[in-house]
Amino acid sequence: MTKLEAVIQPAKFEAVKDALLEIGVEGMTVTEVRGHGRQKGHTEFYRGREYTVDLLPKVKIEVVLPDLMVDRAVQAMANAARTGKIGDGKIFLSRVDEAIRIRNDERGETAL
Repeated sequence: MTKLEAVIQPAKFEAVKDALLEIGVEGMTVTEVRGHGRQKGHTEFYRGREYTVDLLPKVKIEVVLPDLMVDRAVQAMANAARTGKIGDGKIFLSRVDEAIRIRNDERGETAL
């Protein structure tokens, strides 16, 4: 099993969610987060004063998948989240040794 974590622009969340549902991803955890990558934020003007916004709003999506679905999920997510501009986000993959469904103690991929 593999855990897929993605940090994307909030405006792309619905498109990414729909793309994942379309390929059969059933469960996900979504968190509103703030952060920055290489762009280091930006400056804005408010009431004539300039200030720096260095932590931008993002959405973090976490999904644990059977290994056979990972490539399709990564491709679907990347295609749906891509604008071609800086700040599109990142996808991280890591191994999951075990999953346990609390309700009935199912283990492994059946617990997903």
